[in-house]
Amino acid sequence: MEILDIVSRIVHVGTAITLVGGSVFTAFVLMPSAKELSDDAHAQLAGSVTSRWKRFVHLGVLLFLVSGFYNYFRAMPAHQGDSLYHALVGTKMLLALAVFFLAAALVGRSAKLQPIRDKKSTWIKVLVLLAAIIVAISGFVKVRGVPDSAPPVGNATEPISDVG
Repeated sequence: MEILDIVSRIVHVGTAITLVGGSVFTAFVLMPSAKELSDDAHAQLAGSVTSRWKRFVHLGVLLFLVSGFYNYFRAMPAHQGDSLYHALVGTKMLLALAVFFLAAALVGRSAKLQPIRDKKSTWIKVLVLLAAIIVAISGFVKVRGVPDSAPPVGNATEPISDVG
């Protein structure tokens, strides 16, 4: 295993811990606690937290994309012909794009995405659920490992017939 493989894996997992953990904390600790504050204090806290959290989200998405694609392209040759691996990792990537969108929408300023921010409590829980599914897929794919023999590419179950 090369040093870049190790660094990429650490960056990917560390970013997941930071962003998923921060989202869980926000959804289930910070937001319910902030409801007890006055409207002015709540607005001030929300603005302060969002401006700081935005930096983590933007940097985290970049780190996820770079390390995720690197990790995928390094693992791809070992999983050639492994349709379950590619289906699960493809699903994980699509879910990750949805998570990136929601995370960016929740910390962004776009007027068109204001309806998402207006229902932040709901959407951050959706984000956390999707992230949990991604973590579960990742854990399964990692523990499953590489199959002993990948199935052949194409339809090798049909016999080749003689033409003539």
